[in-house]
Amino acid sequence: MHKREINSTDAPAVVTGYAQAIEVTNHSRTLFISGQIPVAKDGTVPTDFESQCRLAWSNVEAQLHAAGMNLDNLVKVTIFLSDRAYSLDNRRIRNEVIGERKIALTVIITGIFDESWLLEIEAVAAA
Repeated sequence: MHKREINSTDAPAVVTGYAQAIEVTNHSRTLFISGQIPVAKDGTVPTDFESQCRLAWSNVEAQLHAAGMNLDNLVKVTIFLSDRAYSLDNRRIRNEVIGERKIALTVIITGIFDESWLLEIEAVAAA
């Protein structure tokens, strides 16, 4: 698989930590990960945003590992936040998790299915 970051000079510059577009070639599998919620395997939900965010990312990684993939295979992530107030913490934690990897990214401020959930993360990966 080959991933190529694309950032057109005819569009606004990237803020930080993502690519405007990712082109994927020479891959044989695509994994679509449903929204991963901040719920632990035992059904508990942390009350603070940082713990919920890290748990949701851990759940994304669990789905990747179940498919024989890892964070290097991510090509697109959509994060749904329950409140704009979490934007900077979300960016900081996402950048810690993703590191130098470039992905296509969208962050949406919206209502979440369960009021105790402060975010949800869906993803697309390729291998």
